[in-house]
Amino acid sequence: MNRKANNRNLRKSRFKVVLFTFAIAALVYITLGNHHIFQWEYNDKNGFDPSLKIIPGSYGERIKPVPSIETDPSGLISSNRLYSSNAILIRLKDHTILMQKNSEEKIYPASLTKMMTAIVAIENLPDLQEQIKLTRSAFQGLYEADASMAGFLPGEQVRAIDLLYGVMLPSGAESCVALADHIAGSEQNFTGIMNQKAADLGMVNTHFENATGLHNEDHYTTVKDLAILLSYALQNDTFRELFTSLRHSTQPTNMHPDGITFYSTIFEELSNQNITGGEILGGKTGYTNEAGLCLASLAEVGRQEYILVTAGAKGDHESQQYNFIDALTVYNSLSKE
Repeated sequence: MNRKANNRNLRKSRFKVVLFTFAIAALVYITLGNHHIFQWEYNDKNGFDPSLKIIPGSYGERIKPVPSIETDPSGLISSNRLYSSNAILIRLKDHTILMQKNSEEKIYPASLTKMMTAIVAIENLPDLQEQIKLTRSAFQGLYEADASMAGFLPGEQVRAIDLLYGVMLPSGAESCVALADHIAGSEQNFTGIMNQKAADLGMVNTHFENATGLHNEDHYTTVKDLAILLSYALQNDTFRELFTSLRHSTQPTNMHPDGITFYSTIFEELSNQNITGGEILGGKTGYTNEAGLCLASLAEVGRQEYILVTAGAKGDHESQQYNFIDALTVYNSLSKE
């Protein structure tokens, strides 16, 4: 009897161990499944692995390795047909890289910086309807630097959400600085939050020096890091709304009793959003002499969403907009997949 009882107790103990192990595994699975943060994976032999992985959206699976853009068997556009010196195309659903060109090479992001400014502001503003007063210091140096402006004035009281539209649609530098001052006390302090967010997302080749994207030798990133940022930010409903809006009219303010109407810089350049089998849904433009023409965009083709980030196209605001030409070329090629 004692032997049988011991065997029964042993079986019960083993069953409890198995049950406990299963419960822990299930808890880890559920917990990790609630996050969608890109990170780099460290490889002891080669240093940082250039292939992205999602942790833990795909539960540790890497993004699929992709051939170089010139040899991609999918039939997508080859690099010698792109004006941009740097590019990356990602299918948003599974974060598969479909095309890349110098995607880990250091670039200057220009106003693509404002994607980080916007998502950090959104995540640190408790009330998007809050009124924020633009101080004179928020405009210091911006006109002299020929920065893009939304049209707000010193002393103007503006809703936070209207400042965010001012950041993303007309690329207003004063909107960026006003949000930075309000949230962190200064643009410098806010930039610290931006850099911490970049580190949290695994943007290991990125460093910000300001919230506007005005040129600075120490203000740099890569198109791959920007793709990480955009993939993350588009999960936020407010950011997605900003990123895909054609226009926005602010509420009346003490300086603009009729409000201000903003128009998206991307849709001002695109006479037609349609592409083969789909449409361009939204985007953010960027330009400085050092950065060249840049563009981060979102498109839907064949019921799939894609993001494309390009930088380093020759030209300026007065020339052909080669960043848009590249976007149309790449997105139209998706119908061949």
